Amino acid sequence: MNKKQALTLSVTQTVAAVLIACAPLAHAADYPNKPVRLIVGFAPGGSNDIIARLLAPKLEAVLKQSVVVENRPGAAGNIAADAAIKAAADGHTVFMCTTGTLSIQPFLPQRMPFDVETITPITQIGNTPYLMLVSKDLPVTTVGEFLKYARENPGKVNYASSGNGTTAHLAGEMLRANAKIDIVHVPYKGAGQAMVDLNSGRVSLMFDQAVSSLPYIQSGALKALAVANDHRLRGLPDLPTTDEAGLRNFNPTPWTGLCAGPGIPPEAVRTLQQATTQVLADPEIRERFQRDGIEPVGSTPEQFAAFLKADRAKWGGLVKNADIQL
Repeated sequence: MNKKQALTLSVTQTVAAVLIACAPLAHAADYPNKPVRLIVGFAPGGSNDIIARLLAPKLEAVLKQSVVVENRPGAAGNIAADAAIKAAADGHTVFMCTTGTLSIQPFLPQRMPFDVETITPITQIGNTPYLMLVSKDLPVTTVGEFLKYARENPGKVNYASSGNGTTAHLAGEMLRANAKIDIVHVPYKGAGQAMVDLNSGRVSLMFDQAVSSLPYIQSGALKALAVANDHRLRGLPDLPTTDEAGLRNFNPTPWTGLCAGPGIPPEAVRTLQQATTQVLADPEIRERFQRDGIEPVGSTPEQFAAFLKADRAKWGGLVKNADIQL
């Protein structure tokens, strides 16, 4: 998909979200009739956890029911997805689905505990471009300086991720292959834990979203070298893109969505999708998202399913070409 097509799709989805949000929310007669579990597949403090906790109180107000955020970290989000799939198919258990779980994991050399095709897509919440972050102690301030340092110190630069097979892991592998540098992967159980070690200098590099890393950048605890995106972020207008910084064809932008297990009632899917897009159209949420580097989407289930098909084709090819091994 080229930039013009992507922009057209984004505008179409945004218009659709606003139109849906402006319409009365059509609740099923008996849904939701108890608290909704929103499972996050990563530890507290990561971007998916932050997004879930921003959305939950707003969803509660729309759904007129409690939305309980539950962290089930591990296995690159597979534990959370598996829990949602095994829950009662009544729409009261949903999970934060991610690029890693739905678009990358199926192509990696390990058996998943579920069939990804059985997952019910509800809506794509947003795109969350990565920042290329380094420890404040690493003697570099630009992408060019980092690449030079890595080439002069093969095998001595390590990079953190929120787990094997996550998008952050694949971003590091893409960087290694793209720039032809020898860097070592260090997986964690969540981005929050990885961030602690990046701050302490135990690891040198990490790809993370602005929503969870901005406080560290603003305080000077971490250095942001670039945004791995095709355009700059509103919240960091002076930060160059990786392309501008000389790292060409490097755009591992992850996304976050709302999904559920198989067989949930269509009326529950419709209610959840409409509630989420209504929240995403809220000026307060849109302002917070854009300030934190989150690009809201709010697609229909059909649009989300089509997006997933294209995204899997993209990542599947990248995994194969990069010969990713766990």
